[in-house]
Amino acid sequence: MTAPVPTVKRNSNSKFRKRPRRFDAKTAECTVFTFKEGLLSAVAHDLKIAVTEFEIEVNEADRSVRARFDPSSLRVLTAMRDGKESPRELSEANKKEIERNIVRDVLLPDKHPQVRFESKKTEQAEVGYTVRGVLTLCSKKKDLTVSVRKERKHYVAEATVHQPDFGIRPFSAMMGTLRVKADVLVRVRVPAE
Repeated sequence: MTAPVPTVKRNSNSKFRKRPRRFDAKTAECTVFTFKEGLLSAVAHDLKIAVTEFEIEVNEADRSVRARFDPSSLRVLTAMRDGKESPRELSEANKKEIERNIVRDVLLPDKHPQVRFESKKTEQAEVGYTVRGVLTLCSKKKDLTVSVRKERKHYVAEATVHQPDFGIRPFSAMMGTLRVKADVLVRVRVPAE
């Protein structure tokens, strides 16, 4: 007669910890929202832009986050009007031209091929979490605060990035009468376990 094999219980008090969770564009979403301003802003568009190449690692054991984004992978999804998608306002040619402007005039991925975020501290907030860390964008490092909330089966993280903090001059046209606001909103959505 053989003795039964002992089972190991894994609970929150166990010495066993979860492995870091990894996400990319197949399992998560990263979206950038830009907003227009200036004298001719009525004829322009706010934009919803997807980052199509990125990697995010979330380590629940030490509550840390590391992320890497490819600045050349931004793709314009749609124009926005009053906070709602307005897909008929931009042709495919318009979208491609905006993407070229982002690469050529704003993010310069040939000189700065990677955007990185690394958390320093994660704290429980009134709703969700606050993650404080360092964003490296256009080879400049600045502190960034990210708010995280749970929405159904996902965690949604949002941060406002002030472009001039990273040496970025927001896109401007028609002698400055049409321009992108200095602050852009970055939203990341990952599945919750």
